[in-house]
Amino acid sequence: MPASFTFTRIAPLLCALSAATLAHADGEPQAPPAPTDARTPPNNPAKVVVEGKRLSDTDERRYSTAAKMVFGREELDRHGDTSLADVLKRLPGITISGTPGRGGDIRMRGLGKGYTQILLNGEPMPRGFSLDSLSPEQVERIEIMRAPVAEHSTRAIAGTINIVLREDFVRKSSEMRVNLGWEAGHLQPGVSLQRTDSIGALNYDLTANTFRKNLPSESVLHTTAVDVASNTPTLVQTQHDDSRATSDGIHLTGRFNWRLDGGDSLALQPFLMQSSGSSDGTTTLDQSVGSAPAPYAYAHWHSDSDSQMARAMVNLKWRLEDGARLEMRANGGQWTSKTSTTTNQYDILDQLVHANWDQTDIRDSTFSTSGKYSRTWQHDHRLAAGWELEAGRRRETTQTLQDGINPLAAYGNVVSANTSRYAVYAQDEWDITPLWAVYGGLRGETIRTTSNAANMSAANTSTVISPLFHGVWRFTPESKDQVRLAVTRSYRAPTLGNLIAVPTLSANYPAAVSNTPTNADSVGNPNLKPELAWGLDLAYEHYLGSGGLMSASVFRRNIDQLMRSVTSLQTVSWSPVPRWVSMPTNLGSATSQGFELEAKFRLEEWLEGALPIDIRANFSRFWSKVDGVPGPNNRLDQQPTYSGNLGADYRMRGLPVTFGGSLNWTPAFAVRQTEAQAYFQGMKRVLDIYALWKVTAAAQLRLSAANCLHGDYQTATQEQFGNTNQTATTIRTTHPVFAARLELKF
Repeated sequence: MPASFTFTRIAPLLCALSAATLAHADGEPQAPPAPTDARTPPNNPAKVVVEGKRLSDTDERRYSTAAKMVFGREELDRHGDTSLADVLKRLPGITISGTPGRGGDIRMRGLGKGYTQILLNGEPMPRGFSLDSLSPEQVERIEIMRAPVAEHSTRAIAGTINIVLREDFVRKSSEMRVNLGWEAGHLQPGVSLQRTDSIGALNYDLTANTFRKNLPSESVLHTTAVDVASNTPTLVQTQHDDSRATSDGIHLTGRFNWRLDGGDSLALQPFLMQSSGSSDGTTTLDQSVGSAPAPYAYAHWHSDSDSQMARAMVNLKWRLEDGARLEMRANGGQWTSKTSTTTNQYDILDQLVHANWDQTDIRDSTFSTSGKYSRTWQHDHRLAAGWELEAGRRRETTQTLQDGINPLAAYGNVVSANTSRYAVYAQDEWDITPLWAVYGGLRGETIRTTSNAANMSAANTSTVISPLFHGVWRFTPESKDQVRLAVTRSYRAPTLGNLIAVPTLSANYPAAVSNTPTNADSVGNPNLKPELAWGLDLAYEHYLGSGGLMSASVFRRNIDQLMRSVTSLQTVSWSPVPRWVSMPTNLGSATSQGFELEAKFRLEEWLEGALPIDIRANFSRFWSKVDGVPGPNNRLDQQPTYSGNLGADYRMRGLPVTFGGSLNWTPAFAVRQTEAQAYFQGMKRVLDIYALWKVTAAAQLRLSAANCLHGDYQTATQEQFGNTNQTATTIRTTHPVFAARLELKF
């Protein structure tokens, strides 16, 4: 979607920003708007020269009709991160679940997995693809949209994050980044190479990234069960896990862009990934209360994994008559993965009591194609319409042996699933007056999923129609203040795993052992419906000099058909005794609302004679309520009450050295998931610091320390059924990560 804000009744600005809008829609360089004279008649445009220069990140945000935040190479390079998740965690309104420094679900507005849409070059993220497999060097910019737009899928109740890979040729260059990390006594080396050049009408950009990781992991799991009636403990266990995972990977990306006659272009963008790893661990179990003897005293386990991905996107753009454009895309690829785990458990006499083995092979293929027609109409409308088709096939082969027996034999070893998605949309950006621009869109999207295994098959179809409205109001043509409003319809679709009814066992033990309310089997629900949400977003923005800004926004989401996993004790076909089973279910409705504050400025703008320090800060406060679940804390799943970031960069005067750091924090919080289930997460505080020395114009050295506070990460789940209240608390040890990165340009 072209996403530029213009005030076309002022003719020179009309010309400048219309050109900028078309350039941005095609990924071409664009210029910032030229100064204007408000007296220029709208039907007598003055001549304006537009230079080939892309809008700055701040200006692109400012002139976008539909709200969009853009973070380019400056933000991506700031801390010398080796993980894209480490970059994202500092951006406004974004939190990362899981242990600090080990990745996790990417969340906007605190909402859990599935509420935030992740796009890669504007396309849905392929199944099996993880952002952990992308290094910041492979990315051109990150775009964040808090409300959906028609040309992207509206599976974005919390918002959309679009990861744009390295783009068109800018200048001939070669870059090398050598990274040496250190965590818990182990080296984490990595090398990134990039080459940008042109051959005649062909521009190309090639990036290669290779790495090796050696990561320790230590955790303690405390499990207690209490008889509520007598207040007597029935189970007290402490499980210690100590493991180490090593992995190697290489990622190759490229963009080949041919400039054709008449301004047309053809682009090919391949992506190749290969990674392999292994992990070894030891588990000890201390049980002071419970069944005798304990299930085991200690265990050793070993796991191997190997995965490959190959994808390619072809993009063809035509310039048509009357300034119209037609863009066609085709995107296809395949992901394969193979993992195997062997676990042997022993009693206190070192006798083998249980031997378990799992192996899973996955082959996932997808193909998609899309088209978009756009044109300017009557000088103040920018119209676009398009379609999308996507088809995917997944084949998963699983073998499970528990003491030589396969408890899931009735389901066979092979599960196959097919998905298809169809979408059509239309949108219009209309500059009503020099001060007021609006965006209207309508999107229809249908997703169909079928799955087959031995003795079972299932199908699920969902269709969502999404009307979308965005508006922006500027107080005067020269004003640095503006107000945004969005009213949108979005949804959250069930994942493939949510729908497939083949069970997954909670642990590799005999049927009646270690299956508990807090460690249950899981099974899909083929009848699951998508969540539907109406959204309201209102924001006030004030733009400062030197690319600074201050903004305040509020939002609300009204959600119907809420999906949530519910645990119950069931008689099942894969066990001779009842098992605790978790299954996703549509519970009812929920609401989520909050406000978000953001500031980015130079200290000199506020205090004359102050040090050259750039300040970055954002704070988000969230409230939510799930109907049908009694309070307190009947919030949306794993949503914190607030999150915040504070960062600063200091450029030394007279020396080519910059120091900086950022503090990211999320408070402890509790969520009541159902009447019988609750979740708790401890406080997360992550402090990262860096120093950058620009040795020469072509060489710089970056030193960094991440997770400096390295506090323990604590989570807990609680289940109460009948007279039993069971709690499982996990405490994971974290480590600081030190790194040195040498960046060279040739």
